Amino acid sequence: MGNMLKVEDLHVYYGSIHAIKGIAFEVNEGEIVTLIGANGAGKSTTLNTVAGLLKASRGEVEFKGEKIAGIPAHKLVSRGMSLCPEGRRVFQELTVRENLEMGAFSRPKAEVNESLETVYELFPRLKERYKQIAGTLSGGEQQMLAMGRSLMSKPALMMLDEPSMGLAPILVEQIFDIIKEMNKNGTTILLVEQNAQMALSIASRAYVLETGRVVSSGTGEKLLKDDAVRKAYLGG
Repeated sequence: MGNMLKVEDLHVYYGSIHAIKGIAFEVNEGEIVTLIGANGAGKSTTLNTVAGLLKASRGEVEFKGEKIAGIPAHKLVSRGMSLCPEGRRVFQELTVRENLEMGAFSRPKAEVNESLETVYELFPRLKERYKQIAGTLSGGEQQMLAMGRSLMSKPALMMLDEPSMGLAPILVEQIFDIIKEMNKNGTTILLVEQNAQMALSIASRAYVLETGRVVSSGTGEKLLKDDAVRKAYLGG
């Protein structure tokens, strides 16, 4: 199992605010790795920096063995990385199918239909509604659309930022089942999630972030049983 993503001594500032303070973590091929922590811990900032949307002031990010600092976000998509952003951010005025096709901008035209079939298999609801305007979908359907759009580039590594935010518990379970299915189909997952219980229950490994630092790490199973983690994030 090779190393897919390696982050070392990463520092990120927002103006004078030191948001990420030297964090290090790795994601191996085939894993689901989750970053958990309170609001403001630096989870989304970490994902956005890895994805090339924010610039690190110091540190290294390696993707598939190659240093990627300074490579624009759209070029990282072509190299096999995709980010499903917090808050879904679907193109409200476009149809479901048009949104999905936007996710395939880095793929040869001949392969787009194959990607659509893969997405429709995972998300039958999107197939039923492929002509519907995305802005008229429910929150859960928009989340599925955002995930489907990220899958269209056929990523080796998919980063998911708060996929369960604002969803009813039954939908949360559905979204997590789909994440497991995507992983089973060969996509490595880096997951940022407020629902620590669900995230740790599906994670191979996890890192706990507090105010821009990694304070704990281990298997998902180990952290589920860790007293400090239970107290801080699992309501027990």
